[in-house]
Amino acid sequence: MTSFDPQHDDLPDWDLDAIRPPGAIEPVPASSAPELRGRRVIVGLPGLGWRSDLRADETVVQGSRTYVPVLPEQEWYRAEAEQTEVFAPLVPLERVWVETVNSSIAIDPNADLVSRLVSLDRPPIQWPTPVREAHRVLGRRVVKVPSPDEKTAVDRRDLRAVTEPHTTADGDICVRVSSELDWYRWVWSGQPPKTRAIPVHLLWVE
Repeated sequence: MTSFDPQHDDLPDWDLDAIRPPGAIEPVPASSAPELRGRRVIVGLPGLGWRSDLRADETVVQGSRTYVPVLPEQEWYRAEAEQTEVFAPLVPLERVWVETVNSSIAIDPNADLVSRLVSLDRPPIQWPTPVREAHRVLGRRVVKVPSPDEKTAVDRRDLRAVTEPHTTADGDICVRVSSELDWYRWVWSGQPPKTRAIPVHLLWVE
């Protein structure tokens, strides 16, 4: 297995200290989110488990209860791209959590299994992982962070990896990525996505 340890002599001279990691994904109750339409959400019940890769629409009130229309991401993207009506199951508001980016949560690189245990009362925080340390990235949600010379750039999210790390003709170690819309359109239309090669040290698995 190839090692992607940046200290390895055969790898590029990446200035990893100058790369800022993206914020973690912190789920918050949907009841506290000002707008829900198009937001990525997690649904489930404490103690039983959680389902992610979903998108929400605005709340619906029926009787005395508030519900959130929730769609699998692929269906949401297709409905938005083709302006079609789709059936969205209604999930009680208290069972829906919204994914939010929290840049103030620090990652402990030395965290062991015990310190990483989570409570089943709420969906866990999703810590970003450098792609160079991930064993599999194909199809995963990824974040591109700015390079050190992009002082005013912001993190680019809603991307999917369409390859594993590979070496380009120029000798760079890269992963080809596409927009999430193109990734899902590939399924329903058969049209391959437009992709671009991103240096692996600028990519994190979300």
